[in-house]
Amino acid sequence: MKQVFPTTIQSGAAQTGNYILTLFEPEGGIQVPIIIGQSEAQSILLAKEAATIRRPLTHQLVLHIMEAFGLSLKEVTIDRVVEGVFYATLHLTDGFNEKQIDSRTTDAVTLALHSDAPILMDEKVLEETGVKVDGEKTKAKSEKTLEELEEELRRCEESEDYERAAEIQKEIEGIRVKESKSQKV
Repeated sequence: MKQVFPTTIQSGAAQTGNYILTLFEPEGGIQVPIIIGQSEAQSILLAKEAATIRRPLTHQLVLHIMEAFGLSLKEVTIDRVVEGVFYATLHLTDGFNEKQIDSRTTDAVTLALHSDAPILMDEKVLEETGVKVDGEKTKAKSEKTLEELEEELRRCEESEDYERAAEIQKEIEGIRVKESKSQKV
């Protein structure tokens, strides 16, 4: 497991209402893009900014309930990706016992931010979904054209294959960065 940090949330380029949460693993310089919805993006941003809200939101309520029963969030792990869906686990402790609870990745990230718990990602998930900061994929690099990638991105979003859509979006960004660099030379 490697620790990752939520770095950015950007509006999805190909479909309105989608956002891209980027998790960063600094040791290997790897970014993992995850397509999320608008409400999930808002929850993560509020947690990341430690915004003060007059009344507790759902994630804060969950943490208050845990606290009332003597539980704390030890860590969050992002364990696997199945058909484009990231799976996470909450690791709760009462100081003596530990329990694992299945969670949506966005909820796990939000809870971790609210409680300052580390977010860990399985190395296999990093390898399968990560993109090097310099634009190189950690797996075999695509040889598709920009137009082919944009068409594949559209199909992935229509079929709700958000993991692959995020990978394609990063490939498109990498191609555009390379094109802009070559035009400057």
